[in-house]
Amino acid sequence: MTDRPRLLYLITEDWYFWSHRLDLAQMAVEAGFDVSIATRVTDHGQRILASGFRLFPIGLSRKSRNLLAECASILELVRLYRRERPDIVHHVALKPILYGSFAAWCAGVPIIINAFAGLGYVFTGAARRGRLLRACLRQALRAFLRLSRSVIVFQNRDDRDLLIQERVVEMEQTRIIPGSGVDTKTFDLGPPSTGVPIVMLASRMLWDKGVEDFVEAARRLKLNGVLGRYVLVGRCDEHNPAAIPPGQLERWTGEGIVEWWSHRDDMPSTLALASIVVLPSYREGLPKVLMEAAACGKPLVATDVPGCREIVRHGVNGFLVQPRDPAALAAAIDSLLRDPSRRLSMGLAGREAVIRHFSVEQVAGQVIDLYRELLQKEGHKPQLFGAT
Repeated sequence: MTDRPRLLYLITEDWYFWSHRLDLAQMAVEAGFDVSIATRVTDHGQRILASGFRLFPIGLSRKSRNLLAECASILELVRLYRRERPDIVHHVALKPILYGSFAAWCAGVPIIINAFAGLGYVFTGAARRGRLLRACLRQALRAFLRLSRSVIVFQNRDDRDLLIQERVVEMEQTRIIPGSGVDTKTFDLGPPSTGVPIVMLASRMLWDKGVEDFVEAARRLKLNGVLGRYVLVGRCDEHNPAAIPPGQLERWTGEGIVEWWSHRDDMPSTLALASIVVLPSYREGLPKVLMEAAACGKPLVATDVPGCREIVRHGVNGFLVQPRDPAALAAAIDSLLRDPSRRLSMGLAGREAVIRHFSVEQVAGQVIDLYRELLQKEGHKPQLFGAT
């Protein structure tokens, strides 16, 4: 048994760990932690193992609504936590927070960190069914978070304040840490893109990412003769209720409105092709793609919603528009397409902001400092986990 503190991440999808938490996990290893990952394994299992982490494949599915399957997932987590006896469990996103908190309480895990990656489609929908689901979810979250006595990490103040207002969490439980940071050496300035300007929306293909608004904005710009290529980059996330069917994406492509490049592994080189990066989302935690694009010196157009406005400063490194407003979105894109010098100055301002506030060293460092703080409260010796 290692003397290093045992840190276990619970994340629903292996690809999400790889894209959003890999740098943090690697820094935790360097800081002296024994790191393991529990996740549903699809196509990144070998990469995770090759990176030196212990990997526990689990059956937890974001899509499942089957009561027996959900109970089985919770029991699987209880057994895993009892067997591995982690000192810290770090749950990322809604289902891991709910199920992991209960499992960690059952298993007697001493330190529980619950990290919201955004409040998701339940909190963005206005339909009656969505409101009912939200009410049930609010009650479950309140019960499990208080039962587990966890530390709750938010990526922005809006999400934290909403859950405080709805009496789901108490202020003293919470911390605000802006995501997990961006590697500004990997996502760096490159030569200006050439040829017809590419306007890029890179995200999962979900309705609540504003993909349809982007397509409508592209249609308006094309009808007005504005020169540009309008590109969607991202996977179809069939496990998300807000997923856009592949057939719809293909129809938009067939109409000649947008290009759909599907999922791309090499985001630094993909973003390098863009002249403008757009995210007309309805609500975010802290969208990593906007931070990565800003680190690459790209001007941004995003909606004035939680998460996006943490990154985009209107008129400084991009433009903020109201959500669900394709006309305003088209006007902001048009303004930047017609002004290459402004694109350049906004891109440079965005990169400076990322270096100042969102670099992986700064942000992941805050998370590791939180681990150390909580371990010390539990009586762990500082020399065992890399404290200075």
